[in-house]
Amino acid sequence: MFDIGFLELLICGVIALLVLGPERLPTAARAAGRWVGGARRMVSQFTSELDRQLKADELRKELRDAGDVGLDDVKKTVRDALDEAKKYEHMTMSDKPAGKPAADKQAMTSQSPPSDTKTDSGEIPSGKSDAAQNPSDKSS
Repeated sequence: MFDIGFLELLICGVIALLVLGPERLPTAARAAGRWVGGARRMVSQFTSELDRQLKADELRKELRDAGDVGLDDVKKTVRDALDEAKKYEHMTMSDKPAGKPAADKQAMTSQSPPSDTKTDSGEIPSGKSDAAQNPSDKSS
């Protein structure tokens, strides 16, 4: 940091001894030591904080770059899947009945199975016969 050699320190010590005298020189040396120690601590804290901020900035940049690369891969995968789905779109379009709208088809698929179907034991699950369920069919 400072290019101070032994000869310069010796000259400063002799001048301080002449100016301050032997009684006040130890007190002044302690005060100067505290100031120098405080300055060194402040400089080391500043440099460590600066290093931490630089590392955090580099890490943010790396994460951003890694995130962009991953995002491009996801976009490509989604586009490929959409292109693949468009290839098979004609198959789903031909499954619709010609005379009925799509809402009727959805309504038919969402209905529950008829209640008069028999279970494995041969019983009707609802416990009622067809005649009890549809009285209008009985009169016909």
